[in-house]
Amino acid sequence: MFVLEFLLRTFYEYPMLTVGTLLAAGYIAASLHKIGPTEVGLVTKRFSFKKLAKDNPVAFSGEAGYQADLLMPGLRWKAFMVYSVEKYPWVQVPAGEIGVVIAQVGNPLPIGAKSAVYKKEFANFSDLRGFVQLGGQKGVQRPVLPPGSLVPVHPLGFLILTRSRVYGVPVSPELRYKMGRGGELMPASFGLKPDQLELVRIEPQPRGKDGSTIDMVGIVTTYEGDPLPSGDIASRLGGYVDVEKLEAPGGTSTDAQIIEALLGSKNNLHNNYQDFQGFLDHGGHIGLQHDPLLYGAYALNPFLVSVEMVPMLMVKQGQVAVMKAYVGLATQDTSGAEFKYGSLVRPGHRGVWQEPLRTGKYPLNPRCYESEIVPTAILNLNWADAISEAHNLDAQLQQIVAKSKEGFVFKIDLQVQIHVSDTKAPRVISMVGTMRNLVNEVLQAAVGNHFRNSLQSMPAISFIETRQQVQLEAFEHIRQQLEQYQVETKGVYIQDVILPEDMVTVLTHREIANQEIETFKKQRAAQDQRIEMEQAKGTADMQADLARSKVGVNIKKNNADARVAEATGEAEYIRQTGTARGAEVEAVGLARARGYRAQVEALGSNATAIVNVVAALAEGKAKFVPDVLVTGGGNGGGALDGLAATAMRFFGPGNGGSGTGTSTKLPLAPLGPEGEAALKKLIPKEPSAKS
Repeated sequence: MFVLEFLLRTFYEYPMLTVGTLLAAGYIAASLHKIGPTEVGLVTKRFSFKKLAKDNPVAFSGEAGYQADLLMPGLRWKAFMVYSVEKYPWVQVPAGEIGVVIAQVGNPLPIGAKSAVYKKEFANFSDLRGFVQLGGQKGVQRPVLPPGSLVPVHPLGFLILTRSRVYGVPVSPELRYKMGRGGELMPASFGLKPDQLELVRIEPQPRGKDGSTIDMVGIVTTYEGDPLPSGDIASRLGGYVDVEKLEAPGGTSTDAQIIEALLGSKNNLHNNYQDFQGFLDHGGHIGLQHDPLLYGAYALNPFLVSVEMVPMLMVKQGQVAVMKAYVGLATQDTSGAEFKYGSLVRPGHRGVWQEPLRTGKYPLNPRCYESEIVPTAILNLNWADAISEAHNLDAQLQQIVAKSKEGFVFKIDLQVQIHVSDTKAPRVISMVGTMRNLVNEVLQAAVGNHFRNSLQSMPAISFIETRQQVQLEAFEHIRQQLEQYQVETKGVYIQDVILPEDMVTVLTHREIANQEIETFKKQRAAQDQRIEMEQAKGTADMQADLARSKVGVNIKKNNADARVAEATGEAEYIRQTGTARGAEVEAVGLARARGYRAQVEALGSNATAIVNVVAALAEGKAKFVPDVLVTGGGNGGGALDGLAATAMRFFGPGNGGSGTGTSTKLPLAPLGPEGEAALKKLIPKEPSAKS
């Protein structure tokens, strides 16, 4: 069309030109090709005596067909009669996308190969001739064109797959059939989804509506490489030779150092699988890969590498992660002969690691290592409708239902506190498998059976009244059960007891009666308090009198003490005086006794008696006879009467009598002849009184 339009315009403007000239000008115009700045010209040779190779659609030695050399941007000459030229855009890979290269020329792939060997000399596949000469192979090329690439790629030599379009001309009739109306192919024609032709991004994923995120890692699976060694499920570059060296006899490597070696990624050897040729050169195997991808964006060939994003292992404060390794060296049990619940191994071996992972984030492949999070803080487990949001391990625990001895049905809300030591966590998991098994299989059976057995042999009232004792017995029972699994029991608490309705009625009435009793006790106590108050008030009102009374009491007490002291002194005086007088009386008495004895010997007993009586009467002060004694006449008592009269006069006033004039009658015993004689001797003779 361009040539015809050029000839018609030339003939119209220059009618004097000959037809030959016009044909020459048209030929020249048809042989010149203007290639745009972002275009290439695909040259097709119309005829040639050389034949193309059977397995290549592009001519490298002047054969007829598509030529290997492209026309680059500018005004280019190709003889119209020999060559035809088609323009194609340069391959441009948009930002955030990749360009997958499929070679349609080159050597065939070896049997079993899925991609072509890549050499650095191939660069970005812009030199088809160099690609073939250096041994380039047909099929999917291992590297991809990175985002932003702008490359003059041969349209017949390579197909470039991007998200939005496919660059190049397919050779296969099937692919040509799939071309759309615009003459373009789409990635779906090659079995790819559009998002597979984008960069693989490893980044945090939103957790929920609260804005929190989850840290992610990329689990890599490769579709080409040597088969995995027997017994392995994942490929690790170099295997576990580094772990064997750390465990060599005489070494001092700790479990923590071995874990660090396992966490250390070898992705730097192949640029995180972006250099797939480097991955294979370093011994990469087909299948699941041990080392995951961390945060970042990666240009990965979707025909050779797939990535699955999974959450990163995060061990929070108050937790440890017990690791179950499905890859590594052969199992070597380190738990000892007495431990009969599986095997414990050092990190780097298959089995349960004897060393758990502490607080931190670990980029471990969950297809190779399974983690069991074990809370090392005190764990609260509720046998109730409430569920602990911290761990959710008690989601399947329900209220304990038990019957009393009488058949009453109880529902008990219970809380049990347990603790798993971080150093014993691997042994616990080796015995029970998971923490959920520990709760649902071991602990639930121990708790439920204990309460059912206890209540079945106990009256309902006894259970209520001895609830504290039941709780202590439950604690001891659960503690003994969990000790077998090396789990500590920190507490068992009966939080609530849901009683049957009939029993609630009885207990309610009883409680009302008890409350009334308590009310009466309180009222009595109030009255007692009132009495005490009144007493205190009366005491306060009488404080002045009480003070005076106390002072008076003190004075009287002091006086009494003085009198007691005085009486004590007087008594002492009397005692001493009496003692002295007693001694005197004793001495006088003894002297008189001797005198009486001499008188008796001299006078006789009767005379002695009379004499002493008279002497005693003389010593007295009382007047016992009248001053004048009148007696009758006669001879019968003359002598004695005279003696008596004389004696009366002797004891009268002025002679030792009292002189009071009081007459005292004293009966006298007869003296007898001897007494009278003696008395006459003693009394002086005087003239007789006259009447």
